[in-house]
Amino acid sequence: MKKLLLVFLTTTIFAYSQTDQRIYDIIGAVSRDRIENDITKLANFGTRHTLSDTVSQTRGIGAARRWIKSEFEKTSEACNGCLNVIYQKDLVKKGANPRIVKDVQVVNVLAIQKGTKYPNRYIIMSGDIDSRVSDPTNFTDDSPGANDNASGMAGTLEAARVLSKYTFENSIIYMGLSGEEQGLFGGGGVAQYAKDQGWEVIGIFNNDMIGNITGVDGIVSNVDFRIFSEPVPPTETEEQRKARRFYGGEVDGISRQLARYVHKNVKQYMPEMNPMMIYRLDRFGRGGHHRPFNDAGFPGIRIMEAHENYTQQHQDIRVEDGIAYGDVLKHVNFDYAAKLTAVNSINLASLAWAPPAPKTVKIGGIVQPSAKFQWSKVEGAVGYKIYWRDTTSPTWDYSRYVGDVTEFTLDGIVIDNFFFGVAAVGADGFESPVVFPNGIFRE
Repeated sequence: MKKLLLVFLTTTIFAYSQTDQRIYDIIGAVSRDRIENDITKLANFGTRHTLSDTVSQTRGIGAARRWIKSEFEKTSEACNGCLNVIYQKDLVKKGANPRIVKDVQVVNVLAIQKGTKYPNRYIIMSGDIDSRVSDPTNFTDDSPGANDNASGMAGTLEAARVLSKYTFENSIIYMGLSGEEQGLFGGGGVAQYAKDQGWEVIGIFNNDMIGNITGVDGIVSNVDFRIFSEPVPPTETEEQRKARRFYGGEVDGISRQLARYVHKNVKQYMPEMNPMMIYRLDRFGRGGHHRPFNDAGFPGIRIMEAHENYTQQHQDIRVEDGIAYGDVLKHVNFDYAAKLTAVNSINLASLAWAPPAPKTVKIGGIVQPSAKFQWSKVEGAVGYKIYWRDTTSPTWDYSRYVGDVTEFTLDGIVIDNFFFGVAAVGADGFESPVVFPNGIFRE
């Protein structure tokens, strides 16, 4: 009887606190030195332009992607083959857009760590392999791309090394994408591949520039970073759009919930960091490799530095008016890149250890003094947590763990004054992303 009580109390504590020593171990395992070595190696390929040399062993995107694949394979060897490392590629024809000046194979590198319980559910971290200078069609001049985006690619390689030491219920993919600077072709290819394979994508963390701390605005910060997310999926139906008008949800799509998940986890496990949720798909008028996944209806966010320096992005290497232009190694802060790699790693792990989210969440309590909920049962969940927030708040500020039930009433909470959501909780306390109500009921 005492043993059973101890198990119950342990499970209850985990479900309420959602703390796990393994998360702190993951943070501590991320190596700043390995990231520096990887960024340096990638920058030293000279150029990684999507249309650059694929034959040389030392220069061009071909050499870079072969090296990335070999690094993933080394990681797999160290974990007894836990990663399935593959190329995914598509032929993009000349003229697909003005930046494609010749036919090119856009080749991505994927390292897949299969989950033990939900092998067809994937959480993805990506970095971009390719680089560019001022002219996006110039595929011969030096384009080291140290920060954009050797930093994100190095972070992805390092996350694979760290997380391959663990076993997860859900699958994780560590991914190097090509063709970003030419029109997001690599992400588009993998997003279509995911749909063709029938993958259930939990979310994608697109890491694009995670190594600069000195902004063109004069701000220097090694703790600020941005999380870009779109408000609602572009694939929503007309019925869903009309429902939002009456029931809310303008800022509660699946990508926005993924952003809130990362924000909450970082605040809990890495309180020294300052995650800034940006309510926009991407930087103003610009794009990143999470967008093709969003276009396909998958949740995806962009994680990146908060203070950019535009003299170091998409620039020919030169000195002009006393300003040194170019994306070179001396501008990269490797400690900061390691911090953002840890941010990714703990969220990949948390989602990979968590149960699936409820498929349906219904809300009731219209013209009543209580908010009421019904949701679908989730295999592997030991309980559920109801979240709510003021309608003007960007984060889920209140929550209540309600146990292993599929309906609950929050007495005294008026439905009109808050937004609500429900998350599934696993035995170790890890939670699914919050699900905003997708149905209503009346009694």
